[in-house]
Amino acid sequence: MRTAIHTVKLGVNIDHVATLREARGGSSPDPVAAAIACEAAGCDSIVCHLREDRRHINDADVKILRKTVSTMLNLEMSVARGIVRIARKIRPDQATLVPEKRMEVTTEGGLDVKRGGSRLKRTIAELQRSGIDVSLFVDPVKSQIDASLESGATIIELHTGEYSNAAAGRERLKQLKILEKSVVYAKSLGLVVNAGHGLDYDNVKDVAAIKGLNELNIGHSIIARAVFTGLEAAVGEMLDLIR
Repeated sequence: MRTAIHTVKLGVNIDHVATLREARGGSSPDPVAAAIACEAAGCDSIVCHLREDRRHINDADVKILRKTVSTMLNLEMSVARGIVRIARKIRPDQATLVPEKRMEVTTEGGLDVKRGGSRLKRTIAELQRSGIDVSLFVDPVKSQIDASLESGATIIELHTGEYSNAAAGRERLKQLKILEKSVVYAKSLGLVVNAGHGLDYDNVKDVAAIKGLNELNIGHSIIARAVFTGLEAAVGEMLDLIR
């Protein structure tokens, strides 16, 4: 009997292509062109974060991406009403709800689903009624996973920041075990489990090997590598590592 191969999907976050564009203004580099290159290299989804401050991805980007992405468009977003209205109009394949602070450099930690209450549940239901799958970006903590199920979401994305920031060796292994247990637990509840944040070419393989994990969402390290290798090569190298 042949053993099934565990294959993890790769979602590429193109936010920082837009960050480079915004550093000078104008239209280059184009995040839509980046999405096309990532798909040509074999990624499984395109991820972008429409922030309230529009510091990188903007409304026009999302509209064009909705028309051009041929794999799956995953829109990271807060629960702010204006952003929810845009998401319901554009209808990405998936919306990943994340915490958002104005002064943060990047998303810091997972969404506190336990404190999200009725507002979070209403937002999830609204998006789902619009035909959008909803994922919650959460820390690998049992109580947050339980709250995610209770909220009505069917997908979670485990925050891998603690693992990515841990020193190689005992500390990183400890964080890896936490992720493994969280994947097993969330899967037992019937949730689809993704993961991401801070993963790079040096630390990704052990996370990709976790059985039951559906997809890894990776952005900064791929865009950084692309500066030297080109985007399609950078995506291809990451795919080789996780598969």
